[in-house]
Amino acid sequence: MKIVLQRVQQSHVNVNQHIVGQINQGLTLLVGISPTDTDAELQWLARKCLDLRLFPDPEGNPWQASIQDIQGEILVVSQFTLYGDCRKGRRPSFSGSAKPDQAEQIYEKFVAFLRQSGLKIETGQFGAMMQVEISNDGPVTLLLEREAKPA
Repeated sequence: MKIVLQRVQQSHVNVNQHIVGQINQGLTLLVGISPTDTDAELQWLARKCLDLRLFPDPEGNPWQASIQDIQGEILVVSQFTLYGDCRKGRRPSFSGSAKPDQAEQIYEKFVAFLRQSGLKIETGQFGAMMQVEISNDGPVTLLLEREAKPA
């Protein structure tokens, strides 16, 4: 699984000119799913997103508070293109990305792990053509990645 995490002032997702997910201060997560992702990767990455200290504390000291500490909001958007391989030719290959049926199940499970936090969790629409508007705060953008360990 790969996640592009952005600290945001606000963010929303439109599908066919209708907002399907919208948050205020918090995190926008662009999530790419691998066919080898297991619950271990999902839980580890959900915990990492919830626990990273990316926000200032009430006194304004940077990098002191997590999304949970500030009771922020999270917008999760599926993003199979994170597994795009552009090393050969002029068209990306997406062979490293999970197939849609499998990816949707894994994505929904990841969202469920985040929802256990009790925070407001919004999503895009899996498989839809989406327009994502992000007001990046900082800007703060991180790449999180965790692949399943070989058996």
